[in-house]
Amino acid sequence: MVSMKEKPVRLTAPGTIVLERILPGPIERVWAYLTESDKRAKWVAAGNMDLREGGSYEYIFDNEILSEEQEEVPEKYKDTCGSEITMNGHIIAVKPPTLLHMTWAEGEDEESEVKFELEAIGDKVKLTLTHSKLFDRDMLIGVSAGWQAHVGIMCDNLAGVPARPFWKTHMELEELYAKTLFNET
Repeated sequence: MVSMKEKPVRLTAPGTIVLERILPGPIERVWAYLTESDKRAKWVAAGNMDLREGGSYEYIFDNEILSEEQEEVPEKYKDTCGSEITMNGHIIAVKPPTLLHMTWAEGEDEESEVKFELEAIGDKVKLTLTHSKLFDRDMLIGVSAGWQAHVGIMCDNLAGVPARPFWKTHMELEELYAKTLFNET
């Protein structure tokens, strides 16, 4: 079962979610997990990043390698996330080591935006992840569950503990957010 010790994702405006986490620092280490392909591959996606305003990036997702636990891809995601997937986008704004704002492909013609903000708090780092321009209920639920699962895996990596299973975590969170994000019973 998903631990609710972690602060849940919040719906802050139509089409916008925010996730906040306190991570082990220092801030430069967390920044590396956002921007360096080998570290980013451990929690979300590998790929090159031209780290400048207007620069392009490539994310290569492979959720099967995020934890040691072997998992079956849920049926509803087999067509879209069943194997290695590549996504391309561009950097909207960057200010190392505190801000990375980028486009996020949501399909052939759809784009949303993801903003990572980091703030040093002693030896910890506050991460604020904002994903905006999400266009429907199912996307809000799936993206909320996905980010919480992915960021949880980054937290595990930063803490030096085995990474939680991605799909099991994602599906439990998706069920939870279907009931709570929109206050459904």
